[in-house]
Amino acid sequence: MGLLDQLAGGIGGQLLQQLGGGGQQNPLLQMVLGLMQQPGGLQGLIDRLQQGGLGEQAASWIGTGSNLPVDPEQLQQALGGDWMSALAAQIGISPEQASQSVASLLPDVVDKLTPDGTVGDLQSLVPQGLESLLGGKLFG
Repeated sequence: MGLLDQLAGGIGGQLLQQLGGGGQQNPLLQMVLGLMQQPGGLQGLIDRLQQGGLGEQAASWIGTGSNLPVDPEQLQQALGGDWMSALAAQIGISPEQASQSVASLLPDVVDKLTPDGTVGDLQSLVPQGLESLLGGKLFG
């Protein structure tokens, strides 16, 4: 496992705690965070959502106000049915369940990754993840 993977895991763990998941491993959260590591990073994901007709929802997740909900079917169309089917197969659930879960999780994940209302990339989160890892493992 490379340093970036470890840092992404640290960020994922931090997000999982913030989202109420405790210290458990959450494969769905890992897959959602994997979206942020694809070409274009978080901005690429936002662009895909905008192109898929979910620009208003995505903007609300980034902004500092409340998060608009997203329809699971629209999300599946914006992200691609193949991606959702692959996600579902990896965690052993139906594509419909995967769409529902991602639709409920993605707004909070994007919101937590954009606390100041601006879109960065995973690289901008590395110092936070490193601080969390170092503080928790070395100084905790």
